[in-house]
Amino acid sequence: MAGKNWQIEGRYVEYCNCDYGCPCETMANPTYGFCTALVAFKIDNGWCEDVRLDDLAVAATAYTPRALHHGQGIMQPILDERANEAQREALFYILSGADQPVGTVFQIFSAVVETIKDPIFAKIEFEWDLEKRRARVEIPGVIRAHSEPIRNPVTDRDERIILVLPDGWMFHEAENAAGFAKSMGAIKFDLNGRHSSLAHIAWNQNGMLHTFDEYKRKFGRP
Repeated sequence: MAGKNWQIEGRYVEYCNCDYGCPCETMANPTYGFCTALVAFKIDNGWCEDVRLDDLAVAATAYTPRALHHGQGIMQPILDERANEAQREALFYILSGADQPVGTVFQIFSAVVETIKDPIFAKIEFEWDLEKRRARVEIPGVIRAHSEPIRNPVTDRDERIILVLPDGWMFHEAENAAGFAKSMGAIKFDLNGRHSSLAHIAWNQNGMLHTFDEYKRKFGRP
């Protein structure tokens, strides 16, 4: 499949209206039958052909009326305002899923999203600590979100949930957290104590960059 070569490695966080663990991750239906979500990632090392993408952040809000695979999705992309014209063009190319094999992350999103709202170019504040299961995404006037450890309602102690997907299409492993996210953009929602997860991500034009074993060696995960 002809197309541009690209690669992204970075840190990822998601928020949705599902219960902790998000049944959609294991192909079950959303907790309430529909999905409202925020996804965001910070690129630590990335490029598209000769355009460097290091240190840029990307976010998107989304809504699907049923499970993801039924389609009819709506999405609003949000790009780091620091991206120049060449970087914006590269990121939109990657996000479009163009020239990417069926079953890869952005090809899947391109297949289920039918409506794309006008993109936003804004300052994206992104904080992320996998070990502490804490993250923060702030986009002035558009997004306010944070993740924190899930608390046991009886003991008030932190609980740890790890989702492991050896053959995953977005990530191999994610630390689950309690998510709080408010969207004031085209897709509005207000989530309190719902699903959130944090993960290392590594993708290229052919899909997941690392096998599960390579991921474990790279990040030293159990």
